[in-house]
Amino acid sequence: MAPPSYKGVACGPRVAADGEAGMAISFYDASVATYLQGAAAVVALLDKAGAHFSAEELAALPGASLHPDMLPLRFQIRSVRHHSMGAIEGFRSGSFEPPGRGPENDFAALQAIAAETRDALAALTRDEVEALGGREVVFSNEAYRLAFTTENFLLSFSLPNFFFHAATAYDILRMKGLPLAKRDYLGKLRFNRT
Repeated sequence: MAPPSYKGVACGPRVAADGEAGMAISFYDASVATYLQGAAAVVALLDKAGAHFSAEELAALPGASLHPDMLPLRFQIRSVRHHSMGAIEGFRSGSFEPPGRGPENDFAALQAIAAETRDALAALTRDEVEALGGREVVFSNEAYRLAFTTENFLLSFSLPNFFFHAATAYDILRMKGLPLAKRDYLGKLRFNRT
């Protein structure tokens, strides 16, 4: 079976003539380790905001958005959770749905959501996550139903959404005057120690 393609460009895994895959990365490293890096960065962003803004500014921050037609910070933080731990839960159950708007969380609740997400991701074991690979997960809402393998759901839907919401949270905080740099968004890099 040929790998999927887009306008004639192969989008699936590269396979050498001898049948070996070109690059191997574990499902855990592609999912949990990546989510954990971003989730920990979001916790740090919110901690910086908590130390920087006045109580009055913090009270208004959860409702802040980049544009009137975009959802606010509270939705961005809940979506970081939804597209990381919620995705893991979807891999387990085989089902994933949009997050919904949720409650009017205050800033302290957003900090708690971010910290709980980071801690829940850190508690996952490599073996339990590796066992989730190769399964089917179905994304559905009232309009449609899309079936994916867990790997394709992770790479084509979950990670792009996770990064979108983490970056939007960063952008809202930066727009509101929090002194941040790209390294704050990136979090702790996973580089080789020599």
